[in-house]
Amino acid sequence: MSKRAYVVGTCDTKGEELRYVRDLLAAAGLETCLVDVGTRSRASDVDVTAAEVAACAPGGAALLDLDDRGAAVTRMAEGLAVYLRSREEIGGIIGLGGSGNTTLVTHAMQALPVGLPKLMVSTVAAGNCAPYVGGSDIAMLYAVTDIAGLNSISRVVLANAAHALYGMMVRHAPSAADPKPALGLTMYGVTTPCVTAIRRKLESAFDCLVFHATAQGRKSLEKLAASNLLDGQLDITTTQLAIFTPGLERTNPGYFEPAIRARVPFVASVGAQDMVNFGPPETIPAHLKQRLFYRHNAHATLMRTNRDENAAIGRWLGEQLNRFESPVRMLLPERGVSAIDAEGQPFFDPEADAALFEGIERSVQETRQRKVSRVPEHINAPAFAQAAVDAWHEVRTSRSRT
Repeated sequence: MSKRAYVVGTCDTKGEELRYVRDLLAAAGLETCLVDVGTRSRASDVDVTAAEVAACAPGGAALLDLDDRGAAVTRMAEGLAVYLRSREEIGGIIGLGGSGNTTLVTHAMQALPVGLPKLMVSTVAAGNCAPYVGGSDIAMLYAVTDIAGLNSISRVVLANAAHALYGMMVRHAPSAADPKPALGLTMYGVTTPCVTAIRRKLESAFDCLVFHATAQGRKSLEKLAASNLLDGQLDITTTQLAIFTPGLERTNPGYFEPAIRARVPFVASVGAQDMVNFGPPETIPAHLKQRLFYRHNAHATLMRTNRDENAAIGRWLGEQLNRFESPVRMLLPERGVSAIDAEGQPFFDPEADAALFEGIERSVQETRQRKVSRVPEHINAPAFAQAAVDAWHEVRTSRSRT
């Protein structure tokens, strides 16, 4: 089956522009499929009508009669995701639109596998694209002018977009993928020596995918885990868990959910659990001003987690580890959990770390498959990296026996 370029948008308001892109792709030699997702559209000169997409959504095609545009767009986005996942011939996808259509189309794009070309031409691409990209590999191109008719600017921008998708599809080489088992590793600047050492010890046998342990990096890791593209994880830097503390915003309660569902061998540690991340000093909430802070750079200010917060983090983390059915090892570095949590460094606090460790140990229900081990080393010490590598081989071997 030949791969097709899917061109997606609201044909009642963006039909001229969508057909312009479709025709450019066809002229370049690609098979195309024009998909209408207009909630008020009744266009029939398309390959896939809005009614066909709506039929895949909760409630079916009745969404086209909804008076609530927001609700209709939300349900159409869900229908588009379902529809696209069922199309084996998709070789790439391009969408055009403003904020509403960008939200609709990128929601569906996020449901597609990493590696499949995805390009969104949008009037909102010059702003914060995080909600639209999520953890996926969506390319965002700023439209410059509104997508409201063809003009001297839009013709050039849309032509560039069409030919960019063509290039991604024609030059795409899935055969170049690394045949080695893929491992997901989490790293921060303050755990770089540890994760780098682990990667170097494993990369001859494994495809080591390192993710920056920020919210966005975490989303990318979760996307691959949810797509069953990882054969295991070494979640060394679980710093995002530091938001699960009294008085601080609790986000991402499903932190380990994709890994739990994937049931892959799992090695974890408490890298960078000594810190909560804020932006510049002016972004710090007033009620936290008296806490211990470290200015990491012009855009990042770190707050030291205290004993009570670490105890809470440890309890929560232990409870989540109990949910794993795959082999799990948790390693606790007794001499510090980050580069600045070491003797002589600003966040060195053995009592706070001890509360974290004790919270984990008291919460985890150890079994043959689930174990917690203390390592009498700093997290960035070579011996700790070796302990993590040994733990990985142990859980992988344990998994192969089950």
